[in-house]
Amino acid sequence: MWFLLLFICVIMQPYCCICSNSCPKKCVCEYSKSVQCFRVQAVPSGIPKDARKLNLGYNHLKELKSRDFHGLTGLEEVIVSSCGVEVVESGVFRAQGNMRSLELQKNKLKHVPRGLPHSLETLKLGNNRIQGLQESAFEGLKKLRVLDLQNNLITNLRASALSPLVKLECLYLDSNNIESVQGSLKLAQLNLLSMANNKIPSLSSAFFTLLRSLATLRLTGNGLVRVPHDLPQALSSLNLDRNQIRSLRSRELGHLRHLAALSVSQNKLVSVDGGLRLPNLTVLELSGNHLRTLPTRVTPKLEKLDCGQNSIQEITYQQLSGMRQLRHLFLENNSIQHFEANALKNCIHLTDLALEQNLLPAIPEGLPETLVRLDLKGNRIATIRERELISLKRLQVLNLRNNKLSSLSLSALELLPRLRKVYLDGNPWNCSCEIIRVKRRLLARRVEIRTELCNEPIRAPGDDWRAYLREQDKCEEYIRETVVENQEKSTVQIEQTDNEEYYDYDS
Repeated sequence: MWFLLLFICVIMQPYCCICSNSCPKKCVCEYSKSVQCFRVQAVPSGIPKDARKLNLGYNHLKELKSRDFHGLTGLEEVIVSSCGVEVVESGVFRAQGNMRSLELQKNKLKHVPRGLPHSLETLKLGNNRIQGLQESAFEGLKKLRVLDLQNNLITNLRASALSPLVKLECLYLDSNNIESVQGSLKLAQLNLLSMANNKIPSLSSAFFTLLRSLATLRLTGNGLVRVPHDLPQALSSLNLDRNQIRSLRSRELGHLRHLAALSVSQNKLVSVDGGLRLPNLTVLELSGNHLRTLPTRVTPKLEKLDCGQNSIQEITYQQLSGMRQLRHLFLENNSIQHFEANALKNCIHLTDLALEQNLLPAIPEGLPETLVRLDLKGNRIATIRERELISLKRLQVLNLRNNKLSSLSLSALELLPRLRKVYLDGNPWNCSCEIIRVKRRLLARRVEIRTELCNEPIRAPGDDWRAYLREQDKCEEYIRETVVENQEKSTVQIEQTDNEEYYDYDS
């Protein structure tokens, strides 16, 4: 037994030394020179001098003092999040000349701690009570790459306070109370700027002048009434959701030749400049606006277009003819009554088409054979015709909920060899022998019908019970014969392709 224990200790020693006398109580000290402490109300004494990482998160520490970290000169990462810290002594980590990461989020700090190590690369101060950034707040932090200040109480942002951060790459200022922004951000290496959920009414062109490397800009949930002028040319992702913007114009966006993703959802858009050209745009999200027509000719590389929740009434071939790379088209919750036949003829990569909650009287004809999911919930479709489905050889999910269907055509549904799921509830079904035959045929093909559909033919009022039973027996015999016949005809397997996309739908 003793030999076994000794063997285990020898094997485990390289990985953990939690039983070592050098580790303070209520702490775990790992061989990787990482220390984590639990349920402490002060920074424990006796932390190993060679510790590289110290995790004090989720404890009760109101104050951090220099003596708490005396002798711990090798610390590279310190986590003191969710501890209720109110005060951080100036220069508390001055001796930690190798510290790269400091996390102080979710505390009660009112100011940015002073005298932080000049070696810092990541500083997280989110979810505190910081009300402003003083001019000397980040003095000396020339190596800082990531600064998180989200969810604080900053109302006025002075760009000059951030000037010392010459290496900064990511800046998070989301969910503050920023109402005004002064000056120009002199952050030449900034790659990501997130200022979502503030109260910013406008941004001057000078603000972006020196942001030559900015690739991602998030201004969601502000009070912008137009797209800011002179946005950095390097932008690849721009999010302007939940503002008050009324139009997208070429003079504000036309120079963004590298822009790949543009989102202006939940605004007040009524128009998109017909001359707007964004040659590398692949994602355009414009849902929740007041658009009456689709934006056209914006880019030939577009892969995703979301124009749901607008006021669009018609879809034509001319609008979509240039979108040859389109894969996902979302047009739900509009007022579409007319969908021109073959309008999507040139969309030879389209896999996902959402047309729910419109006014369509029929399934659009000439849909691309690449479609995998087709959502037609909440329209006015009363009949399904073979010519509407004949091209959909790869369709896997078909949603026909809440339409005006009373019957189904088995011959039409047999044109969908890869169908996996079909949604049919909310229609005024006539539960005839024929529709039960269709249902059983689908089940025999292992198609999942997501809600209960017609278990037996409806008995008409006044029917003689014995006559009804005779008719039901005939129906069952007819169904058995046709199901067997169709199963014999359907022995050929449909070849699957590796690059085919599949979208589940369960709501």
